[in-house]
Amino acid sequence: MNGRQLDLDQLLQVRGLSKSFPGVRALSSVDLTVRRGEIHALMGENGAGKSTLIKVLTGVYSRDEGEVTLDGRAIDARSPLEAQSLGISTVYQEVNLIPHLSLAENICLGRQPVRWGAIDWGLIRKRAATALARLDLSLDVNRPLSSFSIAIQQMAAIARALDISAKLLILDEPTSSLDSKEVAQLFAVMRKLKSEGMGILFVTHFLDQVYQISERITVLRNGQLVGEYESSQLPRLQLIARMMGKQVEELDAIGHNAATRAPVAPKAAFIQTRGLNRRGGVEKLDLEVRAGEVVGLAGLLGSGRTETARLLFGVDRADGGEVRCEGKLVSLRTPRQAIGHRFGFCAEDRKNEGIIPDLSVRENIVLALQASKGWLRGLSRTKQDELANHYIKALNIATSDAEKSIKFLSGGNQQKAILARWLASQPRFLILDEPTRGIDVGAKFEIEKLMASLASQGMAILFISSELEEVVRASHRVVVLRDRAKVGEMAGSGISEAAIMRTIAGTEPKQNAPAAPGL
Repeated sequence: MNGRQLDLDQLLQVRGLSKSFPGVRALSSVDLTVRRGEIHALMGENGAGKSTLIKVLTGVYSRDEGEVTLDGRAIDARSPLEAQSLGISTVYQEVNLIPHLSLAENICLGRQPVRWGAIDWGLIRKRAATALARLDLSLDVNRPLSSFSIAIQQMAAIARALDISAKLLILDEPTSSLDSKEVAQLFAVMRKLKSEGMGILFVTHFLDQVYQISERITVLRNGQLVGEYESSQLPRLQLIARMMGKQVEELDAIGHNAATRAPVAPKAAFIQTRGLNRRGGVEKLDLEVRAGEVVGLAGLLGSGRTETARLLFGVDRADGGEVRCEGKLVSLRTPRQAIGHRFGFCAEDRKNEGIIPDLSVRENIVLALQASKGWLRGLSRTKQDELANHYIKALNIATSDAEKSIKFLSGGNQQKAILARWLASQPRFLILDEPTRGIDVGAKFEIEKLMASLASQGMAILFISSELEEVVRASHRVVVLRDRAKVGEMAGSGISEAAIMRTIAGTEPKQNAPAAPGL
């Protein structure tokens, strides 16, 4: 293929794209090429820059540096509407359409044809039916969008893109809320559009789907381009290594050097799930955490880690399966029920789901204990002061006094205050979802040391972290998830970064930890 033909094949060209926000360089000289008639996967963990790149391409953000060419023409979209007019359309994980309007109205929204000064409803219905027909769908376009499944709503969003003659279709995590049959239906549509010459940028975190549907993969990490690869030439383990900033050779070298752990004395599981399931969250999960044990939950973004934590704490409700606590079947339909069983949960998003920013450190620390007692049995101010001062000292929370607003503390100290909140409620099972994210190294090791101490005192701990080094250091056992399902488990000296990554990639023989005694 000569250079001229190659240029004609390239639909989207991004060169040297950079974008900064106050204190953060979100993208640094990123390149991306999407060809006509190609499904191109964009991969990366949290903070890789995928969302920022999409928002620059679609006019949500302006770029600081770089060039973007679409169909041989330099473009600089200043708004999503302008991006659409240029031929770039985006379908997001959460369908951004209007549920109570009809399918036809949503497909033509903002572009309704007018005849004799009035909206031409007949033409709207015809255009909507034509756009859906391109997807091999025949639906009643008069029905409200809310009456259709999430999968059909996704199709409606794609049909809307076809109605504006999109050249480039960006699908941002479109399969996160779909089951396997719906994913297959979406992939059939993507292949059809590809055959018609459309370029598709597919943003996802599902490894199986990447290799099932895409020809090429671009990997970002920490706002920088790692590389562009042919899907058929990039083994899964190498993809995971590039996403995480590891070298496969390095992993092979350290694979057998994991720290030796003192085995946990055999005990019945304190918390046990069987077939735990939630659509779009996690599939038929079997999990055990014993008293005095730290169980690490490892996996890539979207593997089901946080979804598992939310199910166990009653934030989300399971569609199926069971949960047992000390052998007894329990209902976890609300966080209050979980707290009643003496569960604690430090959520990943401490800003929005953890701290109450305008309350004091003291008030944040006593919150869970007060909630467990009920508001009619209030904690005395003396008891509140005693608890707050105890945990401030015990966890080395850097604050001038307990009455200081928690929003003025550093991220690490906020995290320790949230831990103090749950420790004050004396939990027997503690779920820690990314407790060390965004905090300094010293605070990270303090939290890891605290976990080890709590486990030695008999607490059951589920530890979730995207940092494999932390999972390896802190865990007695590690359960590995991939694409919402459990794919492996390892224990003791069998835990290593190499073993975890190979299990995620599907290249490691399944390692089963010694079974816990029956309940």
